[in-house]
Amino acid sequence: MSLRILIAEDIDLVAEAFEVLLSTEPTFEVVARVCKGSDVVDAVRLHQPDVAVVDVDMPGMTGIEAAAALTANKSPCRVLLLTALPGSGHLHSALAAGASGYLLKSTTGARLIEAIRSVALGRTVIDPELAADALRIGPNPLTDRERDILRLLDDGHSTDDIAAHLFLSRGTVRNYLSSAMAKLNASGRIEAIHAARTNGWI
Repeated sequence: MSLRILIAEDIDLVAEAFEVLLSTEPTFEVVARVCKGSDVVDAVRLHQPDVAVVDVDMPGMTGIEAAAALTANKSPCRVLLLTALPGSGHLHSALAAGASGYLLKSTTGARLIEAIRSVALGRTVIDPELAADALRIGPNPLTDRERDILRLLDDGHSTDDIAAHLFLSRGTVRNYLSSAMAKLNASGRIEAIHAARTNGWI
């Protein structure tokens, strides 16, 4: 019996390469491709794949959010996330969202194929480099509010903009930012944003 696979990838060339690679396996059948994270749940419902190979960084909805939505819907489809993002900070949230695998996009074709087989059997597959990194740096120390503020700063918003957007006072925004900087051992907001991004925490 063949394994039914859905590919979720927003770069056409990469998606096509994945499809060509996976189609060489006689026991694999690529049943659908989508280019938005927000299309994953509907595509899984329509095509009933056994495994969804999902890029973490996609428009509409991240791969982690798509995995969480499938988990919430009690979908039997297993999710193998692929990332080109630096750092292992997303690993904890990926597993918490219900993903069965988390690999770097730089993995080999043979490793990807084996990972798909493994998650289809109910196993969890994590890139060894990311797993070691995650153990070394620990879980994300930032609160949701601190992450929101760092993301908005990274997008170019001022303290006043952030305060208005989050319905907070300017002083409260500065307090959250100071707390985030202390946790990240950063001397300024730019350094804090860089540290959070490098570790995959925002």
